[in-house]
Amino acid sequence: MNSAKDNTLNGWKIHHKGMLKDDMRRSFLSNLTYNLGKDSRTSSLYDQYLSFAYAIRERLIEQWILTQRYYHKANVKRTAYLSLEYLPGRLLEMNCINIGIHETSRQMIHELGLNFEQIVHEEPDAGLGNGGLGRLASCFMDSMATLQIPAIGYGIRYQYGIFKQQIAGFRQREVPEEWLQIINPWEIERPEYRVRIKFGGTVDHAPEASLRAPAQWNDTEDVIAMPYDMPVAGFQNTTVNTLRLWSANSTNELDLQEFNRGDYAKACDSKIESESISKVLYPSDNTPAGKELRLKQEYFFTSASLQDIIRRFRQDNGDDFGLFPEKVSIHLNETHPALAIPELMRLFVDEYHLEWDTARGIVTKVFAYTNHTLMPEALEKWPVKMIESLLPRHMEIIYEINDDFLKTVIGRYPHDTARMRRMSIIEEGYERHVRMAHLAIVGSHSVNGVAALHSQLMQQGIFRDFNEMSPDIFNNKTNGITPRRWIYKCNPLLTDLVSRTIGNEWITDFSHLKELAGYAGDAAVHEQWELVKRKNKERLADILYRWEGFSVDPHMIFDIQIKRIHEYKRQFLNILHCIALYEGIRSGQITDAVPRTVMFAGKAAPGYYMAKLIIELINRVAYTINKDKKTKKYLQVHFIPNYRVSLAEYLIPAADISEQISTAGTEASGTGNMKFALNGALTIGTMDGANIEMREEVGKDNIFIFGLTADEVRTLKARGYNPQLYYDTSEPLKQAFDLIEKGYFCPEDPHHFDPLCHSITDGGDPFVIMADFESYMNCHRRITTAYLDTVQWNRMSILNTANMAKFSSDRTIREYARDIWGIDAIPVPEEE
Repeated sequence: MNSAKDNTLNGWKIHHKGMLKDDMRRSFLSNLTYNLGKDSRTSSLYDQYLSFAYAIRERLIEQWILTQRYYHKANVKRTAYLSLEYLPGRLLEMNCINIGIHETSRQMIHELGLNFEQIVHEEPDAGLGNGGLGRLASCFMDSMATLQIPAIGYGIRYQYGIFKQQIAGFRQREVPEEWLQIINPWEIERPEYRVRIKFGGTVDHAPEASLRAPAQWNDTEDVIAMPYDMPVAGFQNTTVNTLRLWSANSTNELDLQEFNRGDYAKACDSKIESESISKVLYPSDNTPAGKELRLKQEYFFTSASLQDIIRRFRQDNGDDFGLFPEKVSIHLNETHPALAIPELMRLFVDEYHLEWDTARGIVTKVFAYTNHTLMPEALEKWPVKMIESLLPRHMEIIYEINDDFLKTVIGRYPHDTARMRRMSIIEEGYERHVRMAHLAIVGSHSVNGVAALHSQLMQQGIFRDFNEMSPDIFNNKTNGITPRRWIYKCNPLLTDLVSRTIGNEWITDFSHLKELAGYAGDAAVHEQWELVKRKNKERLADILYRWEGFSVDPHMIFDIQIKRIHEYKRQFLNILHCIALYEGIRSGQITDAVPRTVMFAGKAAPGYYMAKLIIELINRVAYTINKDKKTKKYLQVHFIPNYRVSLAEYLIPAADISEQISTAGTEASGTGNMKFALNGALTIGTMDGANIEMREEVGKDNIFIFGLTADEVRTLKARGYNPQLYYDTSEPLKQAFDLIEKGYFCPEDPHHFDPLCHSITDGGDPFVIMADFESYMNCHRRITTAYLDTVQWNRMSILNTANMAKFSSDRTIREYARDIWGIDAIPVPEEE
């Protein structure tokens, strides 16, 4: 792919655009003129972005087509990755990197007298996800293409994403994230592959037929799922996989009779209701209508995806569904797509007339499930009545699957009715629910956690009964991050330094990164390492000033916590420590403070009152601290709104300290911890999630661990945890907590933060903030001491980067492909 040439594709002659600088210039100017109708005088930055993006897309499309054609011709086994979220971030620069023309493109843009950075900043972040779940899915898609694993990702093309976060009056304000108001140059609509999705209606069975016999689903309300494809390029290879996202369209664009009667709004009701399915990620489920919409979303994209998977399979294999497990692997990223299990049963039994037992055998061989939560209250459940109303045939199938499963349980554990109740897919009670995690386990051949501790606690805790009965299906796949996004792109200065030091083989084989450990004591490398960090901090300071309008001092420690706002992630613990530092500096009790800027970023779910109150507290504390002239030069606090991938790419390379402080036993894995450490930040964290494995890799002396372990948390609660004891014995904690409780940060409404305080004093402090506070504060003191020893700090920082090889998503995907999917790498010939 190095020069212009002609190829023949399915008998059509096409012209490869070429990868040289002159080729890129011609494409850019041609797109500007002939696609957008602009010239150098009239073009805006946005026009330049589109022209540039189209030029890159042109260079992806040919290999994209060839990849898909080769998969079809070789009839390869593919994995279908089903995820309700993706967070790909900006794609223009990433695609330049992946196809190997990053520097060529920069030079071309510069020689045209244009600004490369300004152009790439015109691209909005795709509003397709919220947090770690979606970013993990995007890292996995990158690694699958880079490792040349035949794969297709499926999700929803949200019009507004989750929301754009603004801070007004110290509080989170949600406004639509209208990322699709402008053109998305990376997607191609595929109307020829649209499918029909059914809801409601009735199920008709033949007389005296079993529920396991083919049935007719009639009188349904239908929605059209329209696919949009985005290319996913491997890193400088010949593979371009596909991310297929579904948009909901009405089957009736307009009720003409209502329109002609003059009721124009009602004439569009059906269209509006149908298309609401793909409007917003995670609609608030505090109302019955919100819950129903969310259930519709989950079924909508799983049904559309399965119909598409079967279409592809039949295209290559006809109706020989005995081959299905040999050609298809379907992975459920959390329980959101778990309805795929009864849906595939419905398609096999009702549409293709497979026998029930045959269909069940195929389904179990095909599906695999990744769990991402340890908290029982976070496990997804749906009311039986709601599923019966929206998906009546699926409720029948779920009952039959459960009946089969409980017979197996009885066979293994006769007379143990308590175990049957615990393991049943149907949760009995005042209102019956379908336990989606149980459905995913029963319908899958593999169930994995995402960190060693998480998998262990999953098997010993929430899924203990299942593990005792079927231990062979449980396994661990520790999460990873793509080095292409999280160092190569976001930290070019560090990438260049590492490559100058150990060569560039590490970029494609992350195991070479360990060679950097040999330079941990090298004074010359230390000097360059410090310079890189300082420039990254200056870059972040510039971005925050331009984007948010506030200044940060690059000479201060940058202490950063960026996560979804949640009580178990303990942003409250962090802000308590900030208050304790502030009070200590203000009162003169702390005289050796090292200047520090503490930054928070993350979104709270719109219906999560306590998380939104935490955001307000952080902003009010920041306002008080930042205006205090006595302490300002020692401590600043900032909440950065609208956290997203493009913001993370500046925050992570600039961080000195990475806050990974969830209550031990609550965080499944975390991936932010890996991104920070890869970029040389030092972690302060609990023995939770992947922190434990990171400690094993980087060495206990190169990470700052504090607080209770998961076992100690359980023991403490079992004995009768009393948070008041910790309040009484820690003066800094008492002072900080009292300032909140007495209304110091909200004088106009002194009781405003009572719900937060009462969750500790009256609510039993479920996330043991009081018990961990003193350890957390002492750990920060150790960090301050270490930071003052520049040589030691640089050594620790280098060793963190050097020992992140395990946490590449390439390693994770190799394990998935080998152990779960049974799929080998399939290199696509450059000249197919």
